[in-house]
Amino acid sequence: MFPIGVWTASAPCALLLALCLFASAQFASGGDRISGSRFVTRSEVIAKHGMAATSQPLATQIALDILKKGGSAVDAAIAANAALGLMEPTGNGMGGDLFALVWDAKTGQLYGLNASGRSPYELSRAELLERVGEKRKIPSFGPLPVTVPGCVDGWAELHARFGRLPLNEVLAPAARYAREGFPLSEVIAHYWAAGKRLEKQPGFAAVFLPDGRAPRKGELFRNPALADTLEKVGSGGRDVFYRGELADRMDAFCRANGCFLRKRDFEAHSSTWVEPVSTSYRGYDLWELPPNGHGIAALQILNLIEAYDVRSMTHNSAAFLHLMIEAKKLAYEDRARYYADPDFVDVPITRLISKEYAAERRRLIDLDRAAATFPPGEINWSRRVGGGAAGGKRDALAEWSAGDAALREGDTIYLTVADEQRNLVSLIQSNYRGFGSGLCPDGLGFCFQDRGELFSLDEGHPNVYEPHKRPFHTIIPAFITRDGKPFMSFGVMGGDMQPQGHVQIVVNLVDFGMNVQEAGDAARWYHTGSSEPTDEPMTGGGSVALESGVAADAVEGLRARGHRLTPQPGAFGGYQAIMYDAKNDVYVGASEMRKDGQAAGY
Repeated sequence: MFPIGVWTASAPCALLLALCLFASAQFASGGDRISGSRFVTRSEVIAKHGMAATSQPLATQIALDILKKGGSAVDAAIAANAALGLMEPTGNGMGGDLFALVWDAKTGQLYGLNASGRSPYELSRAELLERVGEKRKIPSFGPLPVTVPGCVDGWAELHARFGRLPLNEVLAPAARYAREGFPLSEVIAHYWAAGKRLEKQPGFAAVFLPDGRAPRKGELFRNPALADTLEKVGSGGRDVFYRGELADRMDAFCRANGCFLRKRDFEAHSSTWVEPVSTSYRGYDLWELPPNGHGIAALQILNLIEAYDVRSMTHNSAAFLHLMIEAKKLAYEDRARYYADPDFVDVPITRLISKEYAAERRRLIDLDRAAATFPPGEINWSRRVGGGAAGGKRDALAEWSAGDAALREGDTIYLTVADEQRNLVSLIQSNYRGFGSGLCPDGLGFCFQDRGELFSLDEGHPNVYEPHKRPFHTIIPAFITRDGKPFMSFGVMGGDMQPQGHVQIVVNLVDFGMNVQEAGDAARWYHTGSSEPTDEPMTGGGSVALESGVAADAVEGLRARGHRLTPQPGAFGGYQAIMYDAKNDVYVGASEMRKDGQAAGY
C-alpha cells in the first residue's frame, strides 16, 4: 500500500504491478469464483422437499407448482414434459416417443417404461424399398419415417401407476401457456429458426411459422390447437388419442398426405414396462433401459474402461480421451450389429454387458493408436423370439450393405423430478430430428416424429424395417444407485451423444470427484462416424469433436495418435441431474449450461 500523500511518478506502475500480481494469484486459486472449479457456471441447487431440472425454466416452475399442490414426481414430470412440447417443440412433443426410469421409494425399486411407437401395419418393406428407390435410405422428413407416437400412452402408464393428481390438472398449466402464449428462450429460438426447411410439409407452417417465419427470442408464441389437444387428453385420457376423436383425425390426415399410419396402428399401440439393466462401476451402479434403445452402450463402455486407472490419466488429457474414444468405438460396433426391437430379435443383453465379455473386447484397444475399424463381437444368439407382422424365421445374421455415413441430429428433451416422498423420475422424450417429420395433423398443434428413419433396409439386419416394429432408438434416461439406494437421476440428451454423455458424467463424478454441476459443465468430447444400425459402417476411425475447455496439448496428443478432429458446435448434448444426499436428506440439482434450462427446488 502507498501511504496517503506519497504519490510519485513510479507509484502508478508499482500499483499496476501489484494489481496484476493479485489478479494472477486469484486466477491460480480459482479465478472469479470463491468456491468450486473455475470452469463451473453456477453452484449446485440444494433443496429439502422437492426438485425439478428441465431445459426450460418455465417448465421447471410448472413442475414445482405441481409438487407443491401435492402431486407426485411423476405428475410433475408429465406436467413439465407437456409444457416442453409447447415451449421446445424443436426437441419433443405429443407426436414423439418417451422412455422413463422411476425410483419408487415405497417399494425401493427402479421401474422402466418403454413408450416408443411402432411402424405402420400397412407399409411393407417391399413398398418402402420401392418408394425410397436407389438411395436405399429412409428419408429424414415427410410421411415415410413416421411411426406411432408413444408419448401420450407413456404419460397414461406413468400416471396410472405413480400419479396422484387428476390428469387434467397435471396438463392444465401447459394448456394455459399454449392458449395465452409464452416468451421464446434463446437456445430454443436458435433451433426453431432451422425449422424453416420444413415449411412445405403438410400443416407445419400453420402451427410453427406464424406470419411465415419462426418466432424470435423473447416473442410470445401461442398454440391454441395444442391447448385443445391437451385438454381433450386431460379429460378423456389416452383413449381419446389412440381410439377416439384424435385417432380419427390423425388417420384422416395420414390418408390425405401419403402417410401410412391408420387408426388400427393407434388402437394396437401399447407401452411396455421393462426391467432396467445395470453394470457396477467402482461401487456405483449405472442403470439403463434395454433395447430397442442404446442405453446398454453406456454400460459396455464403462465395463471396458473399468480395468484402467482412469484418474491417474488426468481429466481430458490425451491418454484419457483416447481410451474413452476407443472404448466408445468398440461398444458402438455391437450397438450397430445387435441392438433392435426385442419383440423381433433376441438381443444378447446379458452377454453384451458382462464383465467377461468386456475383458475379451478390451484386448482390441491400442493405447497408442486410434483404430480405423473394429469388428463387432462374435455372439451366438437367436434371430427371432416371436412377434412381428412378417412371420417366419430369417437366416443367420448377414453383413449389411455399406452406405454413406450420416450424422444424427438427435434433438430431444431430458428432465428429472424428485418429490418429498423421495421418489425420483428420469424422463426423456423426443421427435427425433428437431420438429420430427414436419407433418402436423390438422388442428392438433404438434408434429409426427420421424423415428422410423432409424430402421435398416437390409433384410439380414436385426433392425430391418418390418410392419408394427419398433425402430432402433437413441433416447435414453439414466439412473445411478449406490448400495441399492438412489444416488442420482440424470440424462444427457442428443442422438448418439447420449451413451457417450452418460459415461462422461459417471466418470466425472466417480473418478474425478466432481460435484453434480461440475460433472455437467466440464468440457466434453463427442465421437461420430461409428457403424450404425441403419447400415453405415465405420471407416477411417470416424472423427472427434472437442469442446473449447480441452487443453491444446490434449488436442495435439489425439492427433498424434491418429484421431481426426472436426468441430461440431452445439452437438455435446443437454444434461440435467438430481442427486439425493441421504446423509443430509436433501436433493442436489444441476442444469445444463449449454441449454436454456434451470434446476430449482423448494
